[in-house]
Amino acid sequence: MKHVTFMATTLAGVIFTLNAMAAEEITPQEAKDKGYEKIGTVHTTAKTTSPMDAKAILSERADKKGGKYYVIIAGRQHGRFSATADVYR
Repeated sequence: MKHVTFMATTLAGVIFTLNAMAAEEITPQEAKDKGYEKIGTVHTTAKTTSPMDAKAILSERADKKGGKYYVIIAGRQHGRFSATADVYR
């Protein structure tokens, strides 16, 4: 029983930590008002099947660029979803 409790606690901690590190979507106005520094642009692939998938990929790629925030600047639905975002820190 102690092993199950330990595993559940560890898993919850990992999930919380991963969510805490995810780049956050913000508005262009928020980026401007708070003076965030643009550090690049990221894109999704045409393999995403929903807008939420596209946002998750943008967040992950913004993290890899060292960003804390991203602003979606373009989106397209063509049987699949694709998007482009500017990354800020």
